[in-house]
Amino acid sequence: MDNIIKEIYQEVKDRCYQESNFYGPGAWDFHIKKVYEIATANAKTYNASKDIVALAALLHDIASVTNKEYTEEHHIIGAKIAEELLSKYNLPEEQITLIKKCILNHRGSRLMQKNSNEEICIADADAMAHFYNIPSLLEMVYVEKKLPIDEGADFVLNKLKRSYNKLSSKGKELIKPHYQAALLLLDKNH
Repeated sequence: MDNIIKEIYQEVKDRCYQESNFYGPGAWDFHIKKVYEIATANAKTYNASKDIVALAALLHDIASVTNKEYTEEHHIIGAKIAEELLSKYNLPEEQITLIKKCILNHRGSRLMQKNSNEEICIADADAMAHFYNIPSLLEMVYVEKKLPIDEGADFVLNKLKRSYNKLSSKGKELIKPHYQAALLLLDKNH
């Protein structure tokens, strides 16, 4: 399984670094790689399969970095791309199905029922990654969106609040110090 993970790691990283990736290499450097690190580090805490969460974390946003037009439905298209990529490795069908469920249910903006520890671990890691990469969120609001300082800080603060509120109780416990620090930095009412 380690070789499969290494190959998928490189495949996703390569897609992120292609010029055709609208989101640029930052999608890898500041999000996908971080989700992978968080999910694999927390797999034991969630009583989840480390191999399954490793592959699901790597593949959770593959559709978005493959084609910007896939972004709105990237969880659905990403599950299909994952199945295509993983089918060549002769993984058991139940493992591919679970990885696809993790991808389908990772989005915080789509509150889907998560029925496995792996799905919860991936959804939480996806939300937690925002707390480890606040500078990339600030770049988005000030450079890309060109928002004024107060509006940008409010945007990031509200995104972090939404991310925190969508976490499982275990995820909230793990990220709470980062969340409290973000509140101190961004919330002008604190």
